[in-house]
Amino acid sequence: MSSSAYFATGCFWGAERRFWQIEGVIETSVGYMGGSSQNPTYEEVCTGKTGHAEMVKVIFDESKVTYQRLLEEFWTMHDPTSLNQQGGDIGTQYRSAIYTTTPLQYVTAVTSRDVYQAVLTEQALDQIVTEIVSAEGLTYFMAEEYHQKYLIKNPNGYDCHSSTGVAYPTVGVSA
Repeated sequence: MSSSAYFATGCFWGAERRFWQIEGVIETSVGYMGGSSQNPTYEEVCTGKTGHAEMVKVIFDESKVTYQRLLEEFWTMHDPTSLNQQGGDIGTQYRSAIYTTTPLQYVTAVTSRDVYQAVLTEQALDQIVTEIVSAEGLTYFMAEEYHQKYLIKNPNGYDCHSSTGVAYPTVGVSA
């Protein structure tokens, strides 16, 4: 059975590549979500006026990869303690966010956040600022074609991703 998930980690190019490399991920795309305007363009989103986040949509086979595994990748591929910024990318479009498609995804996302926060706290790092909300009623707008699989088209392309450098604790965590 396939399911979909939505993740925002700053610039969507590098995040999309990280997700498409996971076994069990069927398809990825990049787009915009969580804003107020219809059919936003990249240029509009970059102004910060639309309220959209740069988002990666992940379609995955639940028999091959768990939502928990996707979350573990999400938490460690960026700095979820950085508000509206990842490295040199600054603005609300670069916020950290998870938009869940089921009640179980929501519970799993919140639980995984709390588990990761405990590890970050042990390392004397800041609080996670990731937005976790239901995707219900939110529209995912596909980004322009040149953004799709950008790092396949441009292997040496921009791949800004900050990280806390702290691994997600997988021992004792349920899938």
